[in-house]
Formats: sequence, C-alpha cells, structure tokens
Amino acid sequence: MTSLRTLGSSDLQVFPLSLGGNVFGWTADEDQSFAVLDAYAAAGGNFVDTADSYSAWIEGNRGGESETVIGKWLASRSNRSDIVVATKVGAHPDYKGLSAATVKGAAEASLRRLGTDHIDLYYTHFDDETVPVEEIITALDQLVKEGKVRHIAASNISPERLRASLDFSEREGLARYVALQPHYNLVSRDTYEGALQDTAAHAGLAAVPYYALASGFLTGKYRPGTTVESARSAKAGGHLESEQGREVLAALDRIAADRNAETATIALAWLAAQPTVAAPIASARTVEQLPALVAVADLELTDQEVALLTEASA
Repeated sequence: MTSLRTLGSSDLQVFPLSLGGNVFGWTADEDQSFAVLDAYAAAGGNFVDTADSYSAWIEGNRGGESETVIGKWLASRSNRSDIVVATKVGAHPDYKGLSAATVKGAAEASLRRLGTDHIDLYYTHFDDETVPVEEIITALDQLVKEGKVRHIAASNISPERLRASLDFSEREGLARYVALQPHYNLVSRDTYEGALQDTAAHAGLAAVPYYALASGFLTGKYRPGTTVESARSAKAGGHLESEQGREVLAALDRIAADRNAETATIALAWLAAQPTVAAPIASARTVEQLPALVAVADLELTDQEVALLTEASA
C-alpha cells in the first residue's frame, strides 16, 4: 500500500501523484474520463486537480467542463469523502481575476459543478496584482470560515506576493496558503528553483508542480523524425531542438533501462525527489497512459540517479 503524503501544514493526506483534470471534457470525453478516474482510484490515487477554467479554450466550451465531469464521477461512485479535490479560481471567462466578489462567485459556481459542499484545496490560479493580497486572503478566509473550502493554495505567483500573502495571513490570524502549484519539470527548472522555491521551503508549503511532464515531452514519445498526434505536440516537440532537451532524454533513457521503468515514471520520480515537492501533477487521456504515472508512488531514485538527471537538465 502506497503511503500518502501530508500536504504542507494541512491535514490533507495525498497520493504522491496528483491526477490532472485538464483533459476531462477536452481530449477525453466523459466515458474516457470516468475510466481514467476509476483506474487512478483503483491504484490508490486520491488527489484530483482541476480548475474552473478547464476547458474554456475549446470552441463551444464555457469553462467548468472538467469540474462537471469530476462532479458526475464523484456522484456516480459515491466516493467524495475518499478524494482530495483541488480546483482553482481566477481564469474562468465569467470570473476573471481575484477580487473578493469574483472569488466568492467563482467558488459557488465550482461547488455547483463539482456537486459538493466543500473544496479540499482551493488555488488562486493566476495572481491578480491589481488586487491587494489583503483582499484576496480575506475572501479566501471567508470561504474557509463558511466551510466551503478546507485549505487554500496559490499558483503562478511571484515570491514577493507569496511572502506578502503569508505575512498577512499570519499577522491577522487568517487562512494561510498550505501549497504552491509551480510550473516545474526537468526542462523547466528556473520557473520554480530559486526565490520561489526558497519561499515555499521557508514557509513549509508543499509544491504540487504542473507541466510535470512538459506537455508530454518527458514521456519519451517525442523523438527526432517522429510525429505525435496530440493537442500539445507543437509545444512538447520543441524541446527536441534544445541541447538540454536531448541530454535530459538520454539520461532518462539510461535510468529507465536500468530500472525497467517508463521514461515518464523516471521524470516524475526526479520531481518527487526535489525539496518541497509533495505530488507532481500529470494527466492521462486514456487508461493505458496511467500506469507509468502512478508508478512514481513506488519508485524512488538513488542519489546518483537524481544527480545524473540534475546535471543533464542544468
């Protein structure tokens, strides 16, 4: 039985791989999404990540499609108490930004779509620097006081604004961020390492990195001369053009062969070994893509393997 990890200073116990819900209602229809969610839960998974804006970028969608799919799944499986549900506020077309009124309205809409009376982990999706951190934290704290949100977290925020938010929470005795969702992977290290990671570590925040597999590049399916049919292939394939990308792939291949493991599992295991990281986020469009992701729960890299990948990705 895979041991769960405590998320920062919260009482949330989470599986070490968070299932990304961005594909639900986008590249995975409802039946596919249910199958992936069922397989993830069967593997011991309990930490599902989504956002109110998923997938508003698709013509005909309004945002909230992913939350709706997850809500239907939770209802049909009667397993709400077993799943840690994380969603985000700030990017839905009808609820842009982080004003107090927007945060309140967006949370109510997310609760309706998810078919639940509470959100376990509620992230600010993108910081809104037009709104003082005092207003944002106070609005989030009100949701916690009302029992609609258990814990709060942040994503896409500067170290300075993160520190200011934490300081205000502590000074006023209000709800405090317990987690941070940074863009972080083997080919994108400077998006987290440095001041942001230092701030998270000092504050005891758990990191839950997104783009953990660099839009699929770190699965190893992108190779010179190959064509991948994917909505994200242009972004992922671009890493092949950099020396860093090619060196990272070579190091991943070497360790994967030694361990008889999938490339994706090794890439996630490197992330899981980094300071502050509690659970990388990765999404699966099909059940077949899932085993390589959840395998990270039972694979721990040696110090030498971590060092090899760290050097290759420098």
